[in-house]
Amino acid sequence: MKAYIHIYTGNGKGKTTAAFGLALRAAGAGMKVFIGQFVKGKTYNENVAITRYLKNIRVKQYGLGCFIVNTPTEGDIKAARKGLDEMSKIINNGKYDLVIMDEVNIALYYKLIDIEDLLEIIKNKPEHVELVLTGRYAPQELIDKADLVTEMKEIKHYYKKGIEARKGIEY
Repeated sequence: MKAYIHIYTGNGKGKTTAAFGLALRAAGAGMKVFIGQFVKGKTYNENVAITRYLKNIRVKQYGLGCFIVNTPTEGDIKAARKGLDEMSKIINNGKYDLVIMDEVNIALYYKLIDIEDLLEIIKNKPEHVELVLTGRYAPQELIDKADLVTEMKEIKHYYKKGIEARKGIEY
């Protein structure tokens, strides 16, 4: 089966959720899934559920928390670059049918990783590995390479009314 490249981007809520939904569907079909999360380094309940209940999905974080409200540190850059190197090996070893690079577009936007390195990974990925790239600000070079691009557009969000992230809904 030929595999494709997906991008979930835009300023709306749901990019990671869509990717995790695809991971769940793939796991249900017996596929092996790897999810690498850039920028993120906190406990999210979707990761807890996967660790507890889904043995053919593996999640690893390549972030030191969440710097989005601050400037990235040298540590953030090192973590993202280490993550990109590890994910390159994971993609190329062919063990996984679906690989999700969650928030990789944010890592690119904040210059934690270089787009040329990511494009090289995409160019060399095995034919059977489905690849999903998530995060706001997907660069045009990635959009051009992708087979499917979905933009999440925010129309209205309760955050603007001061509602904070809620356990089980946003994390």
